[in-house]
Amino acid sequence: MADPTVPSPAPLTRENVRRAPKVLLHDHLDGGLRVGTVVELAREHGYDRLPTTDPGELAAWFLGAAHSGSLVRYLETFGHTVAVLQTREALTRVAAEAAEDLAADGVVYAEVRFAPELHVEAGLDLDAVVDAVLDGFRIGTATAAAAGRTIRIGTLLTAMRHAARSREIAELAVRHRDAGVVGFDIAGAEKGFPPTRHLDAFEYVRQRCAHVTIHAGEAFGLPSIREALQWCGADRLGHGVRIVDDITVTGDGPQLGLLAAWVRDSRVPLEMCPTSNVHTGAAPSLAEHPIGLLTDLRFRVTVNTDNRLMSGCTMTSEMADLAETFGYGWDTLRWFTVNAMKSAFIGFDERLALIEDVIKPGYAALAGGAPA
Repeated sequence: MADPTVPSPAPLTRENVRRAPKVLLHDHLDGGLRVGTVVELAREHGYDRLPTTDPGELAAWFLGAAHSGSLVRYLETFGHTVAVLQTREALTRVAAEAAEDLAADGVVYAEVRFAPELHVEAGLDLDAVVDAVLDGFRIGTATAAAAGRTIRIGTLLTAMRHAARSREIAELAVRHRDAGVVGFDIAGAEKGFPPTRHLDAFEYVRQRCAHVTIHAGEAFGLPSIREALQWCGADRLGHGVRIVDDITVTGDGPQLGLLAAWVRDSRVPLEMCPTSNVHTGAAPSLAEHPIGLLTDLRFRVTVNTDNRLMSGCTMTSEMADLAETFGYGWDTLRWFTVNAMKSAFIGFDERLALIEDVIKPGYAALAGGAPA
């Protein structure tokens, strides 16, 4: 018989998942614009290449184009969002809105990334681009706090792996470290552009005690992951979904290869983006996404959105869809969240405070028990 003095767990509904404190490590600024903002900025800046200016139709277009099964096709959608993010005002507005939207979704800590080199076509220099985005995050964070929603945002600066500005962006990340930039990343099409092309940038960052995450193991396999970790010194893997290629499931259970075992044993964080991975063809469906196996094997799995506009997702929808698909309860959602907070690129004391003072009590209230 149930103890009437012990509260029952809250139903795992989407509204309750939205209330749960969440941590987001992999979210692209230019992939998370409000669709109405895209239309307004295009109008303001004379950009006339949008497929439609109807917000509903445009949202459907982004989702349809993203859900192509091709990473290259998925990346093409960014041509429109980047085109309207070429002024200080636009960058600040979009960053502020991102902070507000994430806070409204129950995110208490987020690392949002963007590639400064993509936003200089109208004359801004790289430092001005970063300053504009950081200002926007400060404005949005303050607006969210005034509405009773507390969020902390760290910024990741991304270099494009097909370009030749990675050292410059690495220096930019270190230069703005004290203003809110927490790490360095490379992104773009993996095939043909290995991370080792940018060794000097990674070495520069590591020598200055800064953090590195690398898009690896999304559209390309184990060599990309191996290079990112063992040659480039990545602290985390952006996606990392293809680590499953080094796991063999037999009648005796899963057998981990050397690389997979090392990744698990070393607690390398995997920035998994389930909906996006299905859209780009990195996973055939959510039910067949390797996140299920990797969670069972207790890799350091984290759950992320990647691109909220293109994939039509939020942290709430990602968590709720995983719970529905794999039968996860509040304990697993809390585990994902604590994994992410442990893996964040901010100081230990701040990470610990968010875990103990925000995340654990938040999930305890939903799960019906005291914080563990």
